[in-house]
Order: sequence, then structure tokens, then C-alpha cells
Amino acid sequence: MYDAVIIGGGAAGLMAAGTACKNNKKVLVAEKNSILGKKLLITGKGRCNVTNSADISEFFDFVVRNRNFMYSAFYTFTNEDLMKLISEMGTPLKIERGNRVFPVSDRSADIVSALKKYSRNADFVYKKVKEILIENGEVKGVKLEDDSVIECENVIVATGGLSYPKTGSTGDGYRFAKKAGHTVTELKPSLVPLNVKEKYPAEMQGLSLKNIGIKILNKSGKIIYDDFGEMLFTHFGVSGPVILSGSAHLKDNENYTLCIDLKPALSFEKLEKRILSDFEKYINKDFQNSLNDLLPKKMIPVIIERCGIPAEKKVNVITKEERKALLELIKNFTLSITGKGDISEAIITEGGVNVKEINPSTMESKLVKGLYFAGEVLDVNAYTGGFNLQIAFSTGYLAGMLSK
Repeated sequence: MYDAVIIGGGAAGLMAAGTACKNNKKVLVAEKNSILGKKLLITGKGRCNVTNSADISEFFDFVVRNRNFMYSAFYTFTNEDLMKLISEMGTPLKIERGNRVFPVSDRSADIVSALKKYSRNADFVYKKVKEILIENGEVKGVKLEDDSVIECENVIVATGGLSYPKTGSTGDGYRFAKKAGHTVTELKPSLVPLNVKEKYPAEMQGLSLKNIGIKILNKSGKIIYDDFGEMLFTHFGVSGPVILSGSAHLKDNENYTLCIDLKPALSFEKLEKRILSDFEKYINKDFQNSLNDLLPKKMIPVIIERCGIPAEKKVNVITKEERKALLELIKNFTLSITGKGDISEAIITEGGVNVKEINPSTMESKLVKGLYFAGEVLDVNAYTGGFNLQIAFSTGYLAGMLSK
């Protein structure tokens, strides 16, 4: 007989396990993978952007869906609490650009190790949970894939969403929620690369741009998202932090335009002076050989094709109108967005267990006594930068307190 069975050994599950054990609860973690924290290991390109060091009051600005639901969770277990805990578990942290927090080692495995240490007093079973046993509106236990039954008073569902299905995030939590009578809102990919109509990204595939500005416009020309930071060209379109965050604002089956400012730190006037200076430096060169100081090498052929200035035209005969066209293109490089990547490419899932049916102070179901939900399975998501993992840790911590 356990006080709690936690389904899922990821960020939310291990946080819940450690917190429940700290409160002298007997805990079992059921993880269907052969290892813990499988998705954590690949986050942040294997470095794990574990949270963000911004003031916790600023986190709500970065939560896209159901931010008010997160009030108790964020303030009960803050980013500072998380950083202190992980450091105490033997994994020192560092803060990088954008207040993003990473392990000093740049190894996500060290974050998983810290969480394992925190939850070390729990028992672990590496089997899939087939069913949550509920009688008369109360949790009674779980049934594993081998039909063995584990009795418990509480179950915490921390199974993740649908993103990165190869890590085991295959929607089990949504099935458990529906069977318990919960509503699951429409599930879509979020924080996902964008596909574009033009051929240019494929020609620049692998090129990463830093310190650029973007705007995403709807078909009416209204700006629905703008940001500053890093992006990446892919075979089918664009990706990178600013693109992934922007994707959270796009509706399905609508047309959008992506506008990239390649030199946001320079006004039109300053950029024109910079171009004139470069042209003076390369006055007797061909146009194609005058842009190396201004633009990445991989981008130069695309800029030449789009601005309309012949590649072999001598710099000293480029007209004012041609120079203006180049200037406009650098400040407003546009691409036509045709849609989002699919769920297998998404960092997180949009949608999930309806938060109106969850007590925001405890993460306990309002429908079933002793049933809790934590992490991505909930209908809460945020931008990139460590905010989604903080949601997982904060909700996991609250659930692990076990209000019962």
C-alpha cells in the first residue's frame, strides 16, 4: 500500500516524488521507459534549459495558455527554489543570455541526476500503467501492464504530452484523464518549426542567425508576434528560439508573413552609412564580393537574388535605388508561412487536461479524490527559455505535497 503512485519519471514526476518523500509519504514511481528523464536528456540540445532566472512575477508574461492557473504553483515553488534545490543536489547552475539557466557542465544528464537524488527515497518500477483504479469517486490504485495491482490513496499523472513521442510521450495521461471523467482540450503542436513557401531557407539550411528581430503578420498585416534573438533556417522553413515562441500564436489554416530584420541594432540611416562604408571599401569589386563584412556567407547569394542587383555589377556603379532595395531587404527579409511542423517536431503540446477541473492550489482533480495532474499533461504552455520546465517543476511540487 503506497501513499502515492506517480505515473511518469520525468521533470514533473520526479519533482513530485521527491516532494512527497520529503513529507514522509511512501511513494512509487511507475516509468514505462527503461530510464528516467528520457525527454529531459534531450532538452536544450542536450544541455537542458532547466528554468529562467527572471523574477517569478515576470513568468506570467511568458505563459501562453491559462497563465492565471499557475499563480499558486509558481509562487509555492519558484524558479529560485528550483535553482537552490538542484544546486543542493550537486548540480551547479549558470545563467546565460535571456536569463536562461543551464547546468554548468552543459550536460542535461546532470539535471536528471539531481532529480534522481531528490527522489531517491521513492520506489521505482519500470512498467507501463494500464489503468487507474477509481471507485466511488476516489483513487484506489493502479493496474500495471502485467495486470498486477498496486494499491494507493493518490495517483499523480505526470506522463507528459504528445511531443517527442520517441521519449514515451504518447498521450497516456490524456487517456487516464478522459476515463476519470475529465475534459481534454484540443491537442496541437506548440513551440514548433514553421514551414515556408519560398525556396530560400533550403538554400541556407543550417544557417543560424543571432541578434535578429522578427515580426509575424497575419493576412490583414497586423503584427501578432515580435521578438529578438536567434533563429535557424531549415530544409522546409525556419526554427530556433524566436520562431518556436512565435509558433504558439499561429492558428491553423491561416496565412502569415514572417519579417526578419537582419540588423535590428541599426536604424535605416545607420545601416545605409554602413553599406556606403563597405561599398567605399570594395569600390572596385563586384557586388557579390562586397557583402562579406555585412552578412553570413551562406546568405549572400540569396540576398543578391532577392535584391535584384546583378552579382557581377561593379560596386562603383550601383545606383541609389539599388542600394535602397538592398537596405529594405536587410531590414525586412520576408517569408510566407504555410504552416507549422507536426507534433513529432514540437517541443511541447498545446492543449491538455482542462484546468477548470483541477484545483490550482493542489493540482488535485475536482472530480476524483486523490487524482492529481502535473506538467505537460495539463492545458498550460509557455514560450521557450526555461518556462515550460518551470511549469513542470512547480506543478509537480504542488502535486507532490498531496493535499489529502
